[in-house]
Amino acid sequence: MKIALFGYGKMGKIIEKIALGRQHEVVLKIDKDNLHEATPENLQQADVIIEFTTPASAIDNINRCFDAGVPVVVGTTGWYEQLDEVKEKCLAGNKTLLYGSNYSVGVNIFFHVNKVLAGIMNKYPYYDVQVEEIHHTQKLDSPSGTAITIAEGILESMDDKIHWKNILVSDTGLVEDETLTADQLLIESHRIENVPGTHTVMYDSEVDSIEFKHTAHNRNGFALGAVLAAEWLKDKKGFYPVTDMFTFNA
Repeated sequence: MKIALFGYGKMGKIIEKIALGRQHEVVLKIDKDNLHEATPENLQQADVIIEFTTPASAIDNINRCFDAGVPVVVGTTGWYEQLDEVKEKCLAGNKTLLYGSNYSVGVNIFFHVNKVLAGIMNKYPYYDVQVEEIHHTQKLDSPSGTAITIAEGILESMDDKIHWKNILVSDTGLVEDETLTADQLLIESHRIENVPGTHTVMYDSEVDSIEFKHTAHNRNGFALGAVLAAEWLKDKKGFYPVTDMFTFNA
């Protein structure tokens, strides 16, 4: 399979290595320094495009993929307020896009079990719940897309939580309003050097605590998942969340 990359930073280089190891060919690498090369003709060399850039550039990159008519796997988060608009454009134009807050196989297992656990814990309202996420200091969005997906999975099953609220924590303390209402689910975000990504769901009561945690040791799991997503998306048409790649019976 021929792959083009939008974004050739740390993630892009790891994706390239994994793609080559799986016998794919990387035919184009687009970064901010050679954006002029992202022409429809150049992008059409690829069977699938993998996009890992920044929230500010994701929409423009998606539109470039649509204009070229090449399926795109979008790993960038922080643009989901425009998700409905992008979905409408994708389906109206018979284009192909797969998006997700996290492509790691382990994280998608975590997403599934998180929903199951939330359904169980909803029967025991004396436990309060919150989400904690820790990422490297270069991460631009807060909370992480993964944390939002986790929170939304909890909100689907918890009767007493209606909305999530993010509080960003720094080394000097909380930098946002700490006030929470009873129906808000706290997402506490931390930015610490050299942390690929750690997500924890915590249920706490007067008598005990339950923690459910995923720790990424490096970025390889995210990169492998993106390549698996490209393999899955090839020759498809439509608009897909990453969860469509996975089937869980439990």
